Amino acid sequence: MPAGAPRRLTADDLRRLPQPTATPAGCACAHLKCPGWESVAAPLGEPLLQRLGTLRDPEEADPTVQELHADGSRYESAHAPIAPAWFPYNRCEVWTCRTCGRGFLQYTEFGGYYVDHRLREVDPARVLGA
Repeated sequence: MPAGAPRRLTADDLRRLPQPTATPAGCACAHLKCPGWESVAAPLGEPLLQRLGTLRDPEEADPTVQELHADGSRYESAHAPIAPAWFPYNRCEVWTCRTCGRGFLQYTEFGGYYVDHRLREVDPARVLGA
């Protein structure tokens, strides 16, 4: 891994993060309710969140844009699986709340005429894969 490169995380790393329901009511991140992908005005970071790592594979020049769904889920569904090898998870950065440790996935969608910053909280029970 090149110096300064974010640590590559696995599905097991995501499963070790706290459940969203474990967030204390007074925590600074408690207002972030995003069980499915939500658009945010800009990427979130310091001082609220700290970068934990990435799900991007530095060896993969062209990661898949195929999505993995189960039980009738769609991209924005709160019950959609979190599948690190599939889109959009394979392009995500992983951040945690500095106070409670709750995990968040972030990525930026670049469309033809727009940029959309997206956020989803990590529910370890929804994580698939190794």
